Amino acid sequence: MNKTNFNCMATMIGSVPYADADTGCARVENFLQNIPAWPQLPMRSNLENMYIQYSEGFPGIAVDGQKITIVPGFNFDQLLEQIFTDAHGGNSDNYGISRDYAAGLYCAVSHGAEHAIVKGQITGPISWGLCVTDTSGRGIIYDDTLADAVVKFLQLKAAWMEKFLRKAARQTVIFIDEPYLASLGSAFVSLSNEQVSSSIAEVLGGIQGLKGVHCCGGTDWSLLLKLPIDILSFDAYNYLDSLLCYRSDVVSFIKGGGSIAWGIVPNDADVLVKETQASLYDRFNTSIAQFAAEGLTVEEIAAHSLITPTCGLASLTPGKADEALFLLKVLSKKVRDCYGL
Repeated sequence: MNKTNFNCMATMIGSVPYADADTGCARVENFLQNIPAWPQLPMRSNLENMYIQYSEGFPGIAVDGQKITIVPGFNFDQLLEQIFTDAHGGNSDNYGISRDYAAGLYCAVSHGAEHAIVKGQITGPISWGLCVTDTSGRGIIYDDTLADAVVKFLQLKAAWMEKFLRKAARQTVIFIDEPYLASLGSAFVSLSNEQVSSSIAEVLGGIQGLKGVHCCGGTDWSLLLKLPIDILSFDAYNYLDSLLCYRSDVVSFIKGGGSIAWGIVPNDADVLVKETQASLYDRFNTSIAQFAAEGLTVEEIAAHSLITPTCGLASLTPGKADEALFLLKVLSKKVRDCYGL
């Protein structure tokens, strides 16, 4: 674990509703000056859907609207084998994400501004493996060979992204986004804890710098807190009680050098309109105070915290996304001033 004090700096989860890369990058740079994240732009192109965006180069991929299917074709087995070979050799050069699939990534790197740290994100193997299906409609994560290939494929994608982002910053942080972890233990996701943790851990193994996992619902947080991560990112606005059930695990994680990314700014327009800088400031302070225990102070928690939206902002209008990012910026400053960070 890289012991880094984030001191309540602000960043975002990834997606924004802007229609072009220049606008997206300019808005992110304006509001998130400490830790900008490259903007995912699903309104620009269907290819920037969080599942399609990382499908480029996987054997047999067929995209129909939002649906992604694996249709084995010529040389399918040999192409899968190449993924295993490249993962074993750490060769990520052939696993880049092209400009068509991630215009905001290229814009962020070429924007000209140099940052101490920049954030990237990649869809995790559980969510990706459940969303991408075989021809029968079954998630490919339930096929042992394909599931292993998915893990290694995304590990190589993450490694490539990290190297690419280092052109824009001295340090990087990569989040593994796993929304489907909110369904762990349900009939919808019949996976063992061992498969979940080992799959995510292997993808994390492709990241040399700072790394985190994001889940925007309730889940078995103890499973994630045991992963080799520097940051746990969660929806603190809606799911604080879910994490409070694992308070001792969170305390141990922070004491060991880990940080929590508090998703405190709502990404729902109807909820966002009811909040102000002051109300979110009170909510944040109340939230972190509930984790002060076993010798861990609120000041230490604040030092090991980031402030983010609850999840991606793509569901908002551009104007509302601006409001959310502005709240994020001013809230971060107010909290940092409060704790002398």
